[in-house]
Amino acid sequence: MTRPHTTTRRALLASAAFATLASAAPLALAQASAWPSKPVTIVVPFPPGGGTDAFARPLFAVMTKNVGRQFVIDNRGGAGGTLGAGIAAKAAPDGYTFFMGAVHHAIAPSMYPKLDYNIETDFVPVALVSSVPQVIVVNPARVQARTLPELLDFLRRNPGKLNYGSAGNGTSHHLAGELFKLQTKTFITHIPYRGAGPALQDLIAGQVDMMFDGLGSSAAHIKGNRLRAIAVASDKRAPGFPDVPTSTDGGVPTYQVATWYGIWAPKGTPRDVVEKMQAEMRKALTSDELKTSWTNLGTETPNLYGEAFGQFVSSEVKRWAEVVKTSGAKLD
Repeated sequence: MTRPHTTTRRALLASAAFATLASAAPLALAQASAWPSKPVTIVVPFPPGGGTDAFARPLFAVMTKNVGRQFVIDNRGGAGGTLGAGIAAKAAPDGYTFFMGAVHHAIAPSMYPKLDYNIETDFVPVALVSSVPQVIVVNPARVQARTLPELLDFLRRNPGKLNYGSAGNGTSHHLAGELFKLQTKTFITHIPYRGAGPALQDLIAGQVDMMFDGLGSSAAHIKGNRLRAIAVASDKRAPGFPDVPTSTDGGVPTYQVATWYGIWAPKGTPRDVVEKMQAEMRKALTSDELKTSWTNLGTETPNLYGEAFGQFVSSEVKRWAEVVKTSGAKLD
């Protein structure tokens, strides 16, 4: 026979459990809707001063202002951007770590056979941030050429005399240089750095002769006359740089290379958080403030989010695999 007080106790426990479950559901929804409730880390896999950093800082400064929470840039340079990518891939998928990578991460699978992450399966594609043409820049004190035909003439008469810096093995700077050499039948020595920032510092200081850089990171140095822009690797002139000729203008129409930058989240990041991140990015990228900044950096405002961005990345992985194979590019 069940005692009355035992029955009452069970009823009270059942009622309390139901109340706990009932209150937990709206609490979970409230926590999700409150994102971000603390600072958000953005892993940038290159040192300060490179193209990825040049676009990350103004974007997340605007988002910090809009959202009211800090978006913190965490520079993790090394191994052509793959070190930082590996760190981001292993981060907790709680919505408080995102990864800002670049075209280099579509090239890396063909250059680094033992990566500890997969850009297509270990991340959730969030959005494209920008896409800028590659630009051929030289140290004006070390290279006298002012046009692409003049540079080609010097290179063909002096094979191996000039060198070019890059952000590291397997980066777009490296592949753009190798592709240029292949298409123009010239030879320039490759010198890899741990990021575009250090490479640019040495180029400006006269330690290297030239670079095949993303226009975003060279923009301020071109405008400040610290570097001379020979040509953008495109068939149309870049926004904000109408006086810089194209590779087509210079007689090499097949030489077209763009550097793009994008945002990913670690696999498993809640869908609603990713969607809120996309909404905040769209708001920031379409603001007058960033439209002006992007023009000054030589790019236009993109509109590629989620699955469409992921499909674009997959197509770039295939495209660059063919470039690596054709150019014979190797790790130096």
